Amino acid sequence: MKYFEVDFHINAQCIMHNAQSAMYNAQLLSDARDLLTALAGEAGFETFEETETGLKGYVQQPLFDEEALKTALDDFPFEGITVTYDIREAEDKDWNEQWENEGFDPIFITRNENTPTIVIHDGRHLPEIKSGISIEIDAKLAFGTGTHETTRMVCSTLLSLSHYFTSSTSRILDCGTGTGILSICALKLGASKAVGYDIDEWSVDNARHNAIINQVDERFTVLLGDASILYNKVEGLFDLVMANINRNILLNDMPLFRQKMAPNAHLVLSGFYADDIPMLVERAATLGLTLESQREDNSWACLTFRQ
Repeated sequence: MKYFEVDFHINAQCIMHNAQSAMYNAQLLSDARDLLTALAGEAGFETFEETETGLKGYVQQPLFDEEALKTALDDFPFEGITVTYDIREAEDKDWNEQWENEGFDPIFITRNENTPTIVIHDGRHLPEIKSGISIEIDAKLAFGTGTHETTRMVCSTLLSLSHYFTSSTSRILDCGTGTGILSICALKLGASKAVGYDIDEWSVDNARHNAIINQVDERFTVLLGDASILYNKVEGLFDLVMANINRNILLNDMPLFRQKMAPNAHLVLSGFYADDIPMLVERAATLGLTLESQREDNSWACLTFRQ
């Protein structure tokens, strides 16, 4: 998976020089970082690290919308603050080695005492599981391991919808499958079959690999491509369609998602901020979809719609 690594530099011309300056300047930088994170997220960025002068952001190369980023930064709404940035390609080797060596701590997702616990882990951190569902994800990259708020919220939503996965014909469509974690989760909760697609060849290979180690590969088909493959490579309708992608892609592709929904099917969307909820709800309403539930975690959001 190819990523850009972007260094954002927050330049403030309104720094105070008095007894309260240190506290004021720290708060100003923190507020500017929060706003920058939201604006960069709309341009496709999925994770960030704080730096001394601003942020370092990571974005999949095919999803990077630099024009949208430039427009947002030109109109940065903090008076006296400008943002500049430098772009470089993230080094796959170093990135992979870090996550292959470190992995991630097990993640436990429980809805209530009447539903099973989902435990997401890698091969290096094997939790003691007495009951529930175990999902093993190779931690070759940070994205799609379950550590991100959006992934956890979708898994939690799948738990709440798991009573729909009792039919031998329940079918799941996973748009932008990444590591395949969401399809694997749905299949282990009882779904019959899942079809996922992703624009990145690494993600497709990784999703297939994770399906094998979770023993669901015979029920999980993974395709390479964007939403256009729904026209000619994905047959039939689905009982649940889910997409954990950035806001702009969701807005653009939602009509295609809608066309693949069976009667009374659910649509689960995440990958965007809580501030984006109104425009996504409005877009869904134009397609005849009604908001059934929503979740929020650290400013990220997850929405569930139904016909």
